Amino acid sequence: MRRPGHLGEGGQDLPVGESTGSSGRAGGSDRWRRPPEDGMISSWRFHTVTAAANPTLEPGRVYRTKNLQRWGRNPTRLAARLVREGKLVRLGHGLFSCPRQTRWGDDPPTDEQVLRAFLGSREFVFTGPYYWNALGLGTTQLFAQGLVYNRKRSGVFRFGNQSFRLRRIPFPRPVTAEWLAVDLLRNATSAGEDAAELSSRLPAAVAMGRLDRRRLLDTVRRFGTPRTRALVGQAFPES
Repeated sequence: MRRPGHLGEGGQDLPVGESTGSSGRAGGSDRWRRPPEDGMISSWRFHTVTAAANPTLEPGRVYRTKNLQRWGRNPTRLAARLVREGKLVRLGHGLFSCPRQTRWGDDPPTDEQVLRAFLGSREFVFTGPYYWNALGLGTTQLFAQGLVYNRKRSGVFRFGNQSFRLRRIPFPRPVTAEWLAVDLLRNATSAGEDAAELSSRLPAAVAMGRLDRRRLLDTVRRFGTPRTRALVGQAFPES
């Protein structure tokens, strides 16, 4: 015996799950079969629909695409919609920032916020000419890219208008002036400097109190290359 379904017009049985719709015909409305739109939750039996996902975003925060999963099953599509609406700014490599409004316009996220979201960790340090020049060893070069040492990624990555060169190189925490001096010797060629000339300035920096001799020797033993160890050894032959 056939199981009866819903009754349509004229007392005809309709298969379970179909609807007469507004036209009175079986399956007259396709809204039961249409897949839900982004952020919409639909039930074909009860036809309950919620409003499109409208996440509460934190101004100034950097989001990864996967951070949006809590507001929708398709975070990529949700992110694209929020970018169109001006609620997020696409940075690249799956990162988005929520603009912080100031009287002067949007305040972009800090470099540290961007790298922390990208690497999913705080285990990284910034280095490069900006930090080397502050040592007082006579360097004045600048790089177009920020130099970042970390434990996960290598390569050049662009986020918005800022580029970073990431390298997997051991580093201390916290970073010290002595480690930056050793790092400068390691990168002397790319900084447009002569490593031997730089190392010859180390004793004067120690004498002026900008560097600690004992800490410098310990740092080069732990983090230096054979070349940088030799250069520091020549600068302090009595060690």
